[in-house]
Amino acid sequence: MDNDELSRTVKVVRSWLMEARDNVLRQIDSRLKVATKSSRSDLVTNIDRSNEQFIVNKIREFDSKAKILGEEGFGDQVTNSDGRVWIVDPIDGTMNFVKQRNHFAMMISLYINGDGVLGFIMDVMNNELLYGGPDFGVFLNSNQMTKANNLKLKDGLIGLSGPMVIHNDFNMQEIANTSLGMRVYGSAGIDMIAVLKGELVGYISYLKPWDFGAGRILAETIGLKITTIDGHQLGVLSSEPVLLATENAHHDILTIVKK
Repeated sequence: MDNDELSRTVKVVRSWLMEARDNVLRQIDSRLKVATKSSRSDLVTNIDRSNEQFIVNKIREFDSKAKILGEEGFGDQVTNSDGRVWIVDPIDGTMNFVKQRNHFAMMISLYINGDGVLGFIMDVMNNELLYGGPDFGVFLNSNQMTKANNLKLKDGLIGLSGPMVIHNDFNMQEIANTSLGMRVYGSAGIDMIAVLKGELVGYISYLKPWDFGAGRILAETIGLKITTIDGHQLGVLSSEPVLLATENAHHDILTIVKK
């Protein structure tokens, strides 16, 4: 993708997200239609669904030959990462959205033959949009971000999955105790924004492609490391525990995980 196409794509996707944000804010105080999916804490609302339909339709108009993987199923049955693949999370942190009307994100990413090209994460209520990729740089709204400060685990806060800490999966409790403190935000997008901005040194949770697709592209572009929890390469279509961190914190966490 040349520079002109990159710039045009960034401009178009930013406009989709701003329109989707406006749609959410117009409906946020309305009576939500809430349903459960895999469990009582895995929610979906009418706004998740309408947001995804809106974004999927925009992608189909803009990039008709691409495949689309959407959390709520309005895209395609994507079984491989060949060609152009868009990944959409219309509301990330739906429980937060339902119960708090805050702390939720929207995420879109574009991969071509498995390589991350562009990622977009919007913190809806704070009107913060992080976007970019390896050939574009990473921006927070209109300000370009610099390389991440390479802190160790002991020198920063860490975002963790509450259930993983409770059950002490992969020695999560020692990871939390080694850090300066643990935070549980309840949204992969919000956690990833915090890592990208340097507010957290890392984030660990069980994630699906729509949870990490955009964050992976942005993180790798500014020098952060994102892998499976045991340090292996993360596939585009993977669904497993994911570790995002500064290089130093990543090393510290893997040492604890492998004990």
